[in-house]
Amino acid sequence: MKWLWLLGLVAVAQGLQSKISLMKKKTLRQTLTDHGLLEDFLAKHPPSLAAKYFPTAATAEPLTNYMDLEYVGTISIGSPAQEFSVLFDTGSANLWVPSVYCSDGACADHRRYNPALSSTYRGTTTSVSAWYGTGSMTGYLAYDTVQVGDIQVPNQIFGLSKTEPGSFLYYAPFDGFLGLAFPSVAFSRATPVFDNMMSQGLVSQDLFSIYLTPNENGSFVMFGGIDDTCFTGNLSWIPLSAETYWQIKVDSITMYGRPIACPYGCQSIVDSGTSLVAGPAAGINNIQYEIGAGGARNGLHTVSCSFISLLPDIVFIINGTQFPLPPQAYIRQLRDGSCASGFEAFEAFDSAAGELWILGDVFLRRYYSVFDRANGMVGLAPAA
Repeated sequence: MKWLWLLGLVAVAQGLQSKISLMKKKTLRQTLTDHGLLEDFLAKHPPSLAAKYFPTAATAEPLTNYMDLEYVGTISIGSPAQEFSVLFDTGSANLWVPSVYCSDGACADHRRYNPALSSTYRGTTTSVSAWYGTGSMTGYLAYDTVQVGDIQVPNQIFGLSKTEPGSFLYYAPFDGFLGLAFPSVAFSRATPVFDNMMSQGLVSQDLFSIYLTPNENGSFVMFGGIDDTCFTGNLSWIPLSAETYWQIKVDSITMYGRPIACPYGCQSIVDSGTSLVAGPAAGINNIQYEIGAGGARNGLHTVSCSFISLLPDIVFIINGTQFPLPPQAYIRQLRDGSCASGFEAFEAFDSAAGELWILGDVFLRRYYSVFDRANGMVGLAPAA
């Protein structure tokens, strides 16, 4: 009988995980282009990637970083459930969605949470605000049951927007955000969703993993487990250099076997909430020059599509292991048939431990990623 009991424990442990499909949507950049608004938008709101990680105010969360994101998943909040499409963002730490108390155009065009319809809702008097670089969200904090895949998180704190001025969010392909970074960067000290999953014993392992594909289907975020059918070889485990965002140390970035950027080591944030690979201008400009990227057009550096097969791999050496990005990974084919570099410079900013790089979806499509809270590590392996 003892072996039956042990098998039961194994079955329970294996069941405490959930895989949430991510849908590939039209990017905000493409939507603005379709409406003839992109050029004017970029002129008025130049991107500010560094502001996401080093805001001028504690509540800042700029949205210009989400211009080219495509992967959106569905969660529900309340009893009965109210569904929302959210960005699963390892570069922020809060859950928030629009509310029925918001009448701005950006809210009216998205699904809005109605507290009066939920029997498990509990309000607070704590107000919140988030700056987007192109506008702002103001609202308040509340508690309710949040359903993420098969995992139900009772009494989860989240933000409800009451104002979302500006045109940016109107065209966003998602309703809100589900942040997966550490509690130390959460606004108003709100406990992140995954922290509640861990503390309430709702996941069999204190980790989650992300798999992004270039196709319309197949991408997912998995809470409490690792899908070893989605990568080849073994996971390389990299210790975190800071437990704020998912920050790791990069040894160097090379091309043709020689350093082209980050020659003395640099810090990097693994961020599902940024679409490109971003870094300081000096290193990015070296890369753009070597791959023949032209001047920026509508915020992107164009590359000749006919030369892609001739371009070299760009190799990120992390914790002694090489993670090459071939040109098929770092050159993006746009809907109009043109090609653009997957690298982006942001304003010079050095973190306390050195220059900062952002490994966004261009990198994550190439590498299955595991975010291990129990051991303070990120695991990377070539995506299958």
